[in-house]
Amino acid sequence: MGTSTLPERQPKYNFDSLLFGGDTATEDGLGVSSRNSSFIEPIRNLSSTGSRPGSLRLANNTAFTTPATRARRAAAAAAAGVGADASGCRLPVPGSRASGTNVSFPSLSARPGSSRTPGRGAMATPGAGVRSTIVAIVEGRGLARGEVGMTSIDLRQSELVLSQFSDNPTYPKLMSRLQALNPAEILLPNTATDRGNMSALFKILSEQFPHASMTTVQRKHFNETKGLQHIKQLCASDFHTALLEITGKYYCLATAAALLKYVEFAQNMVYAPNSLRVVFKASDRSTMIDSMTASHLELITNQRSAKSDHSLYGVLNYTKTAGGGRLLRSNILQPPNNQDTITLRLDCVEELTEKEEVFLNIQGLLSRFLDVDHLISMFVQIPKSESVKTAEMRIAAVIYLKHTLELVEPLRSALEQCANPLFRAYHKTLEDKRFTLLLERIQEVIHDSTHYQKGSLNMRTQKCFAIKPRINGLLDVARRTYTEIVDDIAGLITQLAEKYNLPLRTGYNATRSFFIQMPALPGLLSAASARSSTASVRTATATAMATSTGTATGAATARSTPSNRSETGGLPAEFIKVVRSKATISFTTNDLIKLNDRVRESLHEIYLMTNVALNELLTFVREHISCLYNLSECVSMADMLVSFSHACTLSDYVRPEFTNTLALKQARHPILDKISNEPPVPNNTYAADGCHFHIVTGPNMSGKSTYLKQIMLCQIMAQIGCFVPAQYASFRLCKQLFSRMGCRDDVETNASTFMLEMREAHYILQEASEGCLVIIDELGRGTSSEEGMGICHAICEELIAKKTFTFFATHFLELTQLEGLYPSAINYHMDVQHVTGPSGDDKIHYTHQLRQGKMQEKQYGIKIAEMSTLPTAITSSARQLHEKMQQYQVRSHNSRERSTKRAVHTLATCLLQAARNSRLNPESLQTYLQQLKVRYMKEVELQDAEE
Repeated sequence: MGTSTLPERQPKYNFDSLLFGGDTATEDGLGVSSRNSSFIEPIRNLSSTGSRPGSLRLANNTAFTTPATRARRAAAAAAAGVGADASGCRLPVPGSRASGTNVSFPSLSARPGSSRTPGRGAMATPGAGVRSTIVAIVEGRGLARGEVGMTSIDLRQSELVLSQFSDNPTYPKLMSRLQALNPAEILLPNTATDRGNMSALFKILSEQFPHASMTTVQRKHFNETKGLQHIKQLCASDFHTALLEITGKYYCLATAAALLKYVEFAQNMVYAPNSLRVVFKASDRSTMIDSMTASHLELITNQRSAKSDHSLYGVLNYTKTAGGGRLLRSNILQPPNNQDTITLRLDCVEELTEKEEVFLNIQGLLSRFLDVDHLISMFVQIPKSESVKTAEMRIAAVIYLKHTLELVEPLRSALEQCANPLFRAYHKTLEDKRFTLLLERIQEVIHDSTHYQKGSLNMRTQKCFAIKPRINGLLDVARRTYTEIVDDIAGLITQLAEKYNLPLRTGYNATRSFFIQMPALPGLLSAASARSSTASVRTATATAMATSTGTATGAATARSTPSNRSETGGLPAEFIKVVRSKATISFTTNDLIKLNDRVRESLHEIYLMTNVALNELLTFVREHISCLYNLSECVSMADMLVSFSHACTLSDYVRPEFTNTLALKQARHPILDKISNEPPVPNNTYAADGCHFHIVTGPNMSGKSTYLKQIMLCQIMAQIGCFVPAQYASFRLCKQLFSRMGCRDDVETNASTFMLEMREAHYILQEASEGCLVIIDELGRGTSSEEGMGICHAICEELIAKKTFTFFATHFLELTQLEGLYPSAINYHMDVQHVTGPSGDDKIHYTHQLRQGKMQEKQYGIKIAEMSTLPTAITSSARQLHEKMQQYQVRSHNSRERSTKRAVHTLATCLLQAARNSRLNPESLQTYLQQLKVRYMKEVELQDAEE
């Protein structure tokens, strides 16, 4: 039985065009060459002795292909031999495709109605770039229901992350992790959509991540035994400790098996043995932030414009590498909650802010690093079929690796000046001898003058001449041929410039290859048109005199010339495919197109032969790939910490402390602090075990929502290891952050504003505990006032019982009575002032200052309505109706017994706080205790006076 050759299958996700962001051709600077003949970092001629001069001069040949040139090329090819390189190995035929076998991977089905292909598009920033992460998820059945296993891998990186944890029916832990990963595709067992019935997990994932493709895979591929085998085979030697952590984690091992099999199927490639970094992440090492909270706080993207950098990520993102940006994004969405980790980071930031020279030196070095994670993936991902494209990628990867390894020693020297234990650990990591070993091995094959350069033509030149001469005889001939063709192109353009007396220059981009450019000057075009017309008429006249039918032929030629000139806009008819811009005119000729085709064929030969010469080097790199993972971690973390230090130096930030108390002195909103023309109004915040529930009231637009967001943003900044915008800051470590803000509805699920409020409130009550931070803004406004106030009161009592740090902003003034019922509840309000306008009317002036106590402002809603365009008759009628309703309001007063208990509770709380966290000297502590006594006596005397 004969065998059939299967066509080469293309990978589902293709990120080759995004390679480090520097090889994409553009029309300004990178794609189009500079002027005149020196339009690139020049291609270097290969002389007969194998030397490599430092620059190439594009020769001004009188003819772009001469008989002598053709004879010289033929002789060189004959001398080098055919079909074998210097070592006698068979060379691949340019343009041929290796036959591969398709992987049988049945039951792959995308979500119904989903026709998009994720992961395609241009990479803009590290925080909002191309989504290239694939995640496999499975949940337990029967008695193990609620146990979730998850494995993820980024196709642009080579890190396999496994997790297994217990979750509740709404999957908050899973949603938080997926939000940080921002997956392009989610894999689930086909039982999740068995018989057309979607499971609860499938429905929630579809709603929460509408931009991710949902793919089902047969349940048999979720096999924990195969998963463990794959991991043992692929895990790099330095990360075998992860095998101890995942032993017995059946669900995450099952997802690893399905994910690796699917990546092999979708990408048509496999991972090299002992090349992946395997990490097991437990669920209790970071603070959970749900997707709605991240959206309300504008952690990653601005709510008004996704392209705006007015977010917490935009405020802190001064990273220089793609890995640093990814790490910053991940930390903002999942801040660490280990105090030792946070303290170590704060020490690093403090040292960098104090040592300016070290800071600038490290920052300058980091800016020269490429995406190390993507570089590793280029080495460990082995395509099942070879092509010119894969050969070119491997050559580029070796050049990028050479560039990266040359920066290791300077970075190590820069870190040597740091005293922080974390930086010292990274300094020791960079002393690994494998870095030097890899660089020396690369230098044996790669030319010393080969470097990474920006621009597609510059990098193409580096890839062509990367291999040292005399390693492969046929390769030397092919490169010499390529150089001569480029010389022919320069000679052709020089001839055309002399022929038409035009300032022509050579241009290049990845789409058109070589083309011709000239300035868009009207005078030049009219002169060129006249010269072209005269030359055409002379040619036609000479032809007519030489032939018997010359009159008719000459007339026809003369008539055709104006028509051709009109089509090219005044340019000679020889110039085709004209593209006009504001400053330049670009075009080509038939001869130049043919030369471009020859250049392309020559490049393919060079790439394929270079790829053969690099096979041993690639194998050697894969054997020592573990040190590159350590380098990636070092560069990314250092970049993030340097970014924090940069942000701290631009603004007046202070190092936070971690105690059992949330205390902020003159704290500012970090986003407003950066984008506002005037500095935002600072405010104080204090929350402890004895006063953990804050009720914030105030008029509309007084700053309540901004104040609540400010507290949580500062909490996140402190836990990721950054300084905060305040004069003093103390935080309590939080294991989860909650928020309920805004008014919206959901048409798709037929949920009103009030229904969504109740869902979010239920989630908070279900998950919140003593170690959480909660902010709630305007709860219960979607129904009647009496019912909304009753629901709010009940929710407040539940949160008070849970002892969470809660900041509750409301317009229900009845809730301020909670202060008299619960000693841990305390009232605050946003202060406003009344000023007299030019016409003598009373106006509200917003101070945005937080004051303790109930809000005394009356009819503030009507006053704001008067400031709008509502008719005066309506606001006057509203004022009268409000005054009548106020007459029937019953006001309650606290009893003396309740007030006394509150004063005793406050005193006891202050004494406990002083005993646990006080750092005062004995004299200061005595003064503080006397002040507490005086304040307590005043409260008791005030109660006696009221009676």
